[in-house]
Amino acid sequence: MTSAPARLRTAALDDVPAVVALVERAYRGEASRGGWTTEADLLDGRRTDEASVAELVDAPGSAVLLLEDGALLACCHVRVLPSGGGPRRAYVGMVAVDPARQGGGTGRAVLDAAVEHARGLGAQVLEMTVITQRTELVAWYERRGWRRTGEQRPFPYGDERFGRPRREDLAFDVLERSLLGPSAGL
Repeated sequence: MTSAPARLRTAALDDVPAVVALVERAYRGEASRGGWTTEADLLDGRRTDEASVAELVDAPGSAVLLLEDGALLACCHVRVLPSGGGPRRAYVGMVAVDPARQGGGTGRAVLDAAVEHARGLGAQVLEMTVITQRTELVAWYERRGWRRTGEQRPFPYGDERFGRPRREDLAFDVLERSLLGPSAGL
């Protein structure tokens, strides 16, 4: 039996529990070890919760995109950043792919959808943060047109909404991707 073709849609509040479950499966605990995006060696605890995801779904200028084929395959969050006088920017985060579907193009598909969604919002530059120690994941994004800015942001130690760190040197690398010019294509 073949699966249905994947389709993209924007999450509604009733999708929040499924999004939380997907993000947890993709990043934390034993289930996450079935894929390559696990953070289980870096962090214990939750990656997100229903209140945080509901806030993302409901916020103006924010969307949680879902890729599904009868089941939820992947998700990501896109939001417009406050204008700082430069090019219009958007943040891409919470990119999560079901561990059983990693390595087959699903992550690329949801990331491409995020890029197109941000373009539709008028964004000219995309930004994301990735845990510095996730070198394989940073390299994956770099192969998709993202670049390290050289900026690092501190990990929010003591805030268990982001998990319980298993090491004391965690930080976030800031990555950017331009949507301007000939190299901005997908």
